[in-house]
Amino acid sequence: MQRIALLTSGGDSPGMNACIRAVARKAIYHGLEVMGIKRGFNGFIEADMYPMNLGSVAGIIHRGGTILHTARSDHFMTPEGRAKANENVKRFGIQGLVVIGGDGSFRGASVFHQEYGLPVIGVPGTIDNDIAGTDQSIGFDTAVNTAVEAISKIRDTATSHERTFIIEVMGRHFGFIALAAGLAGGAESILVPECPFNYDEICERLMRGYKRGKLHSIIVVAEGVAGGIEVGRIIKERTGFDTKVTILGHLQRGGMPSAADLILASRMGARAVELLMAGSKKDMVGVKAGEIIAVDIDEALSQTKAIDTEMCNLAVSLSI
Repeated sequence: MQRIALLTSGGDSPGMNACIRAVARKAIYHGLEVMGIKRGFNGFIEADMYPMNLGSVAGIIHRGGTILHTARSDHFMTPEGRAKANENVKRFGIQGLVVIGGDGSFRGASVFHQEYGLPVIGVPGTIDNDIAGTDQSIGFDTAVNTAVEAISKIRDTATSHERTFIIEVMGRHFGFIALAAGLAGGAESILVPECPFNYDEICERLMRGYKRGKLHSIIVVAEGVAGGIEVGRIIKERTGFDTKVTILGHLQRGGMPSAADLILASRMGARAVELLMAGSKKDMVGVKAGEIIAVDIDEALSQTKAIDTEMCNLAVSLSI
């Protein structure tokens, strides 16, 4: 192993830059050359890459986003696109690839390995935290903290105006952000795709709070359950409460990563290089019970990460 490449793909997440830094510095520490690929698999196809050195990753650890930029690539989904990428593997002498991204990025990396044999290591970087095989992915902790901070600020104005606020967070298919942020933020109700809910029960809970003098209510909604505006409309119709909606949207993706994400990204990035040097062919770096582990990418992709339903039950019991 003399030269490796790395790219970021899919949605950006806070901590990707810290991971890029760790991959580059760990590789250089061991005498490897590193090629940075811009704009994900599109850059892989178009040879949009450059040699990285220690200066390439100076001063980026605290920055959100990704200095390599990211994009989704329909062309890489085709055999022709992957064939062109393989031409660049030969052209630049790439002997291993680190892919920082989510499940779609890992599927592309796995197919490429199967077709051309290039060793690939996936590093889970997604705020959704929906990758099986790891307790947490890079960016999740920061996104949750961003949502909790927003909930705290909205609660101040909700109390001042005696209103019910619906806060919509990201999570089209999974409710990890909503559940964690709602529980940490003391939401009266948390709506996620994985846990059933009933509008009658939600409204009854709001009415009980109002009768005992509660001045505000916060409801956190994962975007995959229903639009926050629709939820707000239903609750206002059934209760008559002054209901406002805030959609956090891409606010959750940006900002300086939390300390937890910076440490996780650094550990995962360094381990990715170690795996390539040790001869791994198609693994994903993960974390289990605080330990950095490696699992086969296809094994991780074959599973669905389950939400902790006990946290759903806890949220309900604490919001009486």
